[in-house]
Amino acid sequence: MVASASASASAVSAGGESLAYRIVAALLWPGILAACITSTALGMQAGQGPLVFVITYVCLALSLFALERVMPWEREWLKNDGQMWPDFLHTFITKTFVYWFTLAAAELGLADALRIGNGVWPVELPFITQVLLALVISEFGFYWSHRLGHEFKPIWRFHAVHHSVRRLWFFNTGRFHVGDTLRAMLLGLPLLFMMGAPAEVMTWISVITAFFGLLTHCNVDMRTGWLHRWFNTPSMHRWHHSKRLYEGDKNYGENLLLWDRLFGTWYDADYRPGTDIGIKEYMPLTYLAQLAAPLWWNRLQARVASGAIDRAGGL
Repeated sequence: MVASASASASAVSAGGESLAYRIVAALLWPGILAACITSTALGMQAGQGPLVFVITYVCLALSLFALERVMPWEREWLKNDGQMWPDFLHTFITKTFVYWFTLAAAELGLADALRIGNGVWPVELPFITQVLLALVISEFGFYWSHRLGHEFKPIWRFHAVHHSVRRLWFFNTGRFHVGDTLRAMLLGLPLLFMMGAPAEVMTWISVITAFFGLLTHCNVDMRTGWLHRWFNTPSMHRWHHSKRLYEGDKNYGENLLLWDRLFGTWYDADYRPGTDIGIKEYMPLTYLAQLAAPLWWNRLQARVASGAIDRAGGL
């Protein structure tokens, strides 16, 4: 398998690409990510971290919306799939749940309850080094939590809501079932809590993960070169949304692909990822039906297979 990020060029005319286009496509991913992190860091230094993060996140979303129309990776994905309302509701309600769950966990002292003794976190290290270390450690939890969501069927039925999308773009980044998000939180972060990672470090993991999420799902022609060997870039995440399991059950990393490389689930190839993405199972079209679908998953799929439910009425 060889790198394929540079193979995606659906936004370019048949006459070829200009040097300027190739340079812009190569600089977009690292440049945007660096700008978002720098902006948030300056905001935190000024004592306005939460406000500046929200402003930066909104600016990132708007920028990706514009870029998806100027230089899309796949033009077919610009077409309306009829899922904007469910996408919005999943994102809004799930993020609201995360907010209140986090407040409740803090109120109950969950982090303190999980900590090993007084904590073993190396607080004497430079702060940037602590954040990098936390990224690697948190990715171990994110990796196995995500992999479990694919390979353990009772959990997959919740994660399938996210994978049922028929196109990737910035707007469906947060399309997660509430139950799926709870799984990711409970399994993804306990290691950092157990080690006693400071709140400031945990905040940066959340910030970086939020920026990565929008970038990995965007429909923008970004050429990441060697970077996608270690980072979860758009080109790598498109494989993960493939219907073909030998492509889709790969690249589980949230931000880094370190553990994918160590555990043999890193995937890239010398052909262009397919654009007919989604799941092989049936997923209803409406938000409430999608919310209920995992609760009667096997029966739902059986009714679709028997013709009792028209498959054309779903994803």
